[in-house]
Amino acid sequence: MEKELSTEQRDSLLLTLKARFEKNLRRHAGLGWSAVQAKLVANPGKLWSLSEMERTGGEPDVVGQDEKTGDFIFFDCSSETPLGRRNTCYDREGLDSRKSFKPENSAVDMAADMGIELLTEVEYRELQTLGEFDLKTSSWLKTPPDIRKLGGALFADRRYNTVFVYHNSAPSYYGVRGFRGSLKV
Repeated sequence: MEKELSTEQRDSLLLTLKARFEKNLRRHAGLGWSAVQAKLVANPGKLWSLSEMERTGGEPDVVGQDEKTGDFIFFDCSSETPLGRRNTCYDREGLDSRKSFKPENSAVDMAADMGIELLTEVEYRELQTLGEFDLKTSSWLKTPPDIRKLGGALFADRRYNTVFVYHNSAPSYYGVRGFRGSLKV
């Protein structure tokens, strides 16, 4: 698969990202679009990853800037977990362990193919300070190795105006559970 956008695709994505950036200034107070766009244009591989986030329904937006590296941080900001990333087991090991009714993919594999990372619990809670997300769906979270080693995986959602983090077995999957990603550019 080609991991570079055509000029037309790039320009269209940049317009979409700029419109979202300008519509949601509270998510990235103090940051300017021109600096973000310059970084994006200089990093076509990262721009391709953002196009994958957009294509699968993630509605990526800037949520901050890394103080050490200067990289801009993008999270999936769709109101519900991205539609194009639901019905997935947590990871390949979980998927391979299913004897029947296997979904097509795993969250960890999809994220790697897209060039993004699953949100951590800390990042997910940070996202939830920017709005109300996953009121009807849930999202797999990057699971610590000690939990995963025991067969579990973490997911989270927002109910009753509270962010809940739960556990499930890694092979499980549901029509309303997907994953949210992050990308540094």
